Amino acid sequence: MKDLTSPLIERHARLLYRRRRVLDGPTGAEAVLDNRVVLNFSSNDYLGLANHPAVVEAFVVGARRYGVGTGGAHLLTGHRTPHHALEEELAAFTGRPRALLFSTGYMANLGVMGALFGRHDRIYEDRFNHASLLDAAKYAGAPLTRYLHADTTALEEHLRQASLGREQLVVTDGVFSMDGDLAPLPKLAAIARRHGAWLMVDDAHGIGVLGEGRGTVAHYGLGIEEVPILMGTLGKALGTSGAFVAGTEALIETLIQKARTYIYTTATPPAVAEATRAALRVVDEEPWRREQLCTLITRLQTGLNELHLPPLPSLTPIQPIVLGTVARTMAVSEALLAMNILVSAIRPPAVPEGTARLRITLTAAHTLVQVDQLVEALRQIVVQER
Repeated sequence: MKDLTSPLIERHARLLYRRRRVLDGPTGAEAVLDNRVVLNFSSNDYLGLANHPAVVEAFVVGARRYGVGTGGAHLLTGHRTPHHALEEELAAFTGRPRALLFSTGYMANLGVMGALFGRHDRIYEDRFNHASLLDAAKYAGAPLTRYLHADTTALEEHLRQASLGREQLVVTDGVFSMDGDLAPLPKLAAIARRHGAWLMVDDAHGIGVLGEGRGTVAHYGLGIEEVPILMGTLGKALGTSGAFVAGTEALIETLIQKARTYIYTTATPPAVAEATRAALRVVDEEPWRREQLCTLITRLQTGLNELHLPPLPSLTPIQPIVLGTVARTMAVSEALLAMNILVSAIRPPAVPEGTARLRITLTAAHTLVQVDQLVEALRQIVVQER
């Protein structure tokens, strides 16, 4: 039998062993960990909607009306009125004819590439793309070319050398989850159109935050002609769970017919769809949440620069501090936790060797005082290091 123990021991020795933290209480700026309250700077709940009263109430009312399960896949008995209404509202929200719900962003990415592309096609991906996009290309079976991060010149050269007669897909994150930077979408769109390639954007970390909430594609003023395939998740800024793909009528109907991760999966609870519909309304009705994020980002960046711990360039809630070694990153993360501040340490293989980092994420539920607490804690740790 395969030895599973030795690799685990090796992970321990290299400080790469991953442990789950068991948190209690609702998602928010604070969390309960090991029976103590900690400041949570590791959440993707960017707008603070996961525990928003209107979103919670919509979930409760939906559960009372529809129950907590669907009893089937969307193409059998699982597609309920709230699912259909949410798809229509997501299409309107993103300015596209149709949208289709998936259980997770991972399944959405696999579903799209598996349904549309195969071994006779070619896929081009940014080297910093999310793991689900890389796995989706493998799942599709299409040859994969990874171009240097945000390097549009390299991408165009790859496309120029490609064999004629193949369908080609360029895929990128809208906001890169480990660095917080934005993909150069206008240039990518222009290159894809010049070479007759599709462009797909995974906007998991942009939806709700950028472009008045419509995401990175809207932030750049692009539409369906430039970005034919848009994927967004519901479990980050929208505070619920699941994902969607938005595009043309033909795209969505093709995915309904061919995307195995849609066809062969039980539909998510209708109550989640009702909660997400409420979250979409909050995105429009409470723009102060995005304004609060901008204020917090500026405050954090100012404080970190004063400590000579500059975060990577990012105008998003993802504010990483690259510390280099795994040992130092883990030590700082543990020191922060000892001061009741939770900031995740990101290590290889999630990031390249030598770029281990603290991945600070802000939410609209945070206050300036809490951000100042984080900066002061880091100041004390940095002083001790020196």
